[in-house]
Amino acid sequence: MKTVFIIHGSNGSKDAHWYPWLKRELENRGLQVFLSQFPIEENQTLQNWLDTLQPMKENLKDSILIGHSLGAPFILNVLNQWDVKVKAAFLVSGFSGHLEVEDEPNIDDIAERDFNWRKIKENCKYFYVIHSDNDPYVPLERAEELARNLDVEVTLVRGGKHFQEESGFKTFPQLLEKIVDVNL
Repeated sequence: MKTVFIIHGSNGSKDAHWYPWLKRELENRGLQVFLSQFPIEENQTLQNWLDTLQPMKENLKDSILIGHSLGAPFILNVLNQWDVKVKAAFLVSGFSGHLEVEDEPNIDDIAERDFNWRKIKENCKYFYVIHSDNDPYVPLERAEELARNLDVEVTLVRGGKHFQEESGFKTFPQLLEKIVDVNL
């Protein structure tokens, strides 16, 4: 059975945005889906997030990883630090490096790292960088930089903002379609 991990963003909730919908849709297609709550606020650190994922590490092999916002650089850390080979990584509103965002603790602890891009690419067969043309938090240039580091193109969604519920993203059919395509 194929396994999928959905990683929420900074100070996020596993119950927000399109995450629960995507989990149901993928489970209905026979996939095993892990949608965990990661520590937030002052506990939002790379080590705490790695500790949260650690009990599920054995399920990462040949899995599909989906990271939204801060979940994207967290996935990069997993692929950079752990010797695990995954099938695909979907980085939605993703970035790496310093990001200037108010009232979001410890973003740099997860995102501002010296990533070994060669190792990251060796540990994942397919990368997808999905970004909006009007994201208010992560500039498009950051997604383009991420895509260049991964040797892929940005999938641009017009008017998607930060792919949050308040911008109409309680569902995300375009992402589901891409995941289903890669899973076949």
